[in-house]
Amino acid sequence: MSGGYTVGAVAKIAKVTVRTLHHYDEIGLLAPEGRTPAGYRRYQDADLDRLQRILFYRELGFSLEEIAAILDDDSVSPSEHLRRQHKLLTDRISHLQELAAAVEHAMEAQKMGIQLTPEEKFEVFGESYQEDWETEAEQRWGDTEAWAQSQRRTGGYSKDDWQRIKAETDALNARLVEAFTAGEPADGGPAMDLAEVHRQHICENFYDCTFEIHRGIAGMYVADPRFTATYEQLAPGLAQWLHDAMLANAALRTGEQG
Repeated sequence: MSGGYTVGAVAKIAKVTVRTLHHYDEIGLLAPEGRTPAGYRRYQDADLDRLQRILFYRELGFSLEEIAAILDDDSVSPSEHLRRQHKLLTDRISHLQELAAAVEHAMEAQKMGIQLTPEEKFEVFGESYQEDWETEAEQRWGDTEAWAQSQRRTGGYSKDDWQRIKAETDALNARLVEAFTAGEPADGGPAMDLAEVHRQHICENFYDCTFEIHRGIAGMYVADPRFTATYEQLAPGLAQWLHDAMLANAALRTGEQG
């Protein structure tokens, strides 16, 4: 089209409104030099190239003032503009891919089930439950595979599942108290069997609890006053006894395997 393009034709080609093109002209962002005898704008190929760059930067969130500064920088060649556009596009693609992955994970979590509400957590775990325990646990173990595995499993647990787990825990604790108060030695068969039930309970409901991890948990039972108190409330001395039984069980069974 030797005479150039009318504003209506450019609007159709670029999929923008005529009002937008008028505005770009008024602020000097895209001011075609061509005019018809009647004074109507006539756009040339170079104007369309500039419009394409304007719309590109606009799509990426640049303000019109920023775009004007970029395009009017005489030190930047057309090829450099293309390199910049390519870099911005690849960065945007990477960001969108990360967003898509985050949305997919959220969708997977939603499909797995409904998490407990704060009210249900207190109902299931009792009045001593503190929500900040979850935050602390994530800070301590959030970068471990065991934490990731536990999050995947528990993400699909319903209120009934948690009530079942709580009932199993209470039943195991009752057996621990019974064995302890009966005078069973921590390194004896009955105590070590209960320690293994304790480990398997974690494996079945949360994550693959290796003997090494189980030893670490045993250490917390005597090192962290909150864990110690949980078992001391059941029977004074139970925390240390369970700790010793867990270590004895790990030593025995790893010895059998190795």
